[in-house]
Amino acid sequence: MIAMGYGGSRADAGQSIGRSGDEGIDGIINEDKLGLDVIYLQAKRWEGTVGRPEIQKFVGALHGQRAKKGVFITTGKFSDVAIQYVENIDPKVVLIDGKKLVNLMIDYDLGSTISVVYEIKKIDSDYFLED
Repeated sequence: MIAMGYGGSRADAGQSIGRSGDEGIDGIINEDKLGLDVIYLQAKRWEGTVGRPEIQKFVGALHGQRAKKGVFITTGKFSDVAIQYVENIDPKVVLIDGKKLVNLMIDYDLGSTISVVYEIKKIDSDYFLED
């Protein structure tokens, strides 16, 4: 989230909660450098499909914090019912599945390295001009 521009610096951007009794919130990050609003985060290492009940628990935790925005991240995928559910609720919840997570990591150079770089060359016609 910091690499995407949320929160400002790593030191003051947000905090990790994610412990027993976290009530469904793993972290909090400032939406911007001024901290005008916060985004609540939930992250699950999941091999299967995350269904609506898990999302509802997260939304309940958001309501408990009077939060307006949340991001639910999983290494798995979301059920169609879970995706439809978040389209019609307040607070605003963004779902990031494993595929989208990998694409974001590549886009923002997180946990990835460049393995091959290609150069494309063209003829420099100025080189051949006579003086």
